[in-house]
Amino acid sequence: MGWLGPAELEALRLSLRVSIWATLVSLPLGIFVAYALARWRFPGRQLLNGLVHLPLILPPVVTGYLLLLTFGIQGPLGRFLAEFGIVVAFRWTGAALAAGIMAFPLMVRAIRLSIEAVDPKLEQAGATLGASRMFVFATVTLPLILPGIIAGAILAFAKAMGEFGATITFVSNIPGQTQTLPSAVYSFLQVPGGEPAALRLVIISVIVAMTALLLSEYVGRRVARRVAGT
Repeated sequence: MGWLGPAELEALRLSLRVSIWATLVSLPLGIFVAYALARWRFPGRQLLNGLVHLPLILPPVVTGYLLLLTFGIQGPLGRFLAEFGIVVAFRWTGAALAAGIMAFPLMVRAIRLSIEAVDPKLEQAGATLGASRMFVFATVTLPLILPGIIAGAILAFAKAMGEFGATITFVSNIPGQTQTLPSAVYSFLQVPGGEPAALRLVIISVIVAMTALLLSEYVGRRVARRVAGT
């Protein structure tokens, strides 16, 4: 990518790093929450469902400000983590946290729909044969919902790549540290002569987003056919 300058390349590298970590770290929790919402009935289920989807409803800046209040140096969790030398505010790890939270609803939604499409009788059949709940999930449910997991992960990655409002509010826009692709586009548009660099990053963003969506569809279909044995 010789047509990208050093600052643009750094923003791209940081965005990929943030998005990959945001997706990988949130995926196990996303599977658990999706399964709980799809299969379990418990007090507070609707509250959990509302909290999961809250980032989609709230303005991203509000989400970023809430993260700053919670994980900032003066916040309750921020002070606690700082005692162990862990600081996320104004760090790339904070950008990954903000991106993961904003992408989490899309991931959970895709996985939950996949779980709900699985016939519960298949899981019950495994349980009646004496298999544990975890064994049934690993051998019956997980292979069947794999297309949804892959689709949810890829969509979450694409969403994390494009996250701006919550990220810039929580970790600011520090070149080389927290400046992701959207933040870099914003910065270039604020200076005279920055439009060409901003346009190049916009093109990269569109390519990454379209690739992620096409890959999600392709991998989902391939895995679905493999699971179906066709």
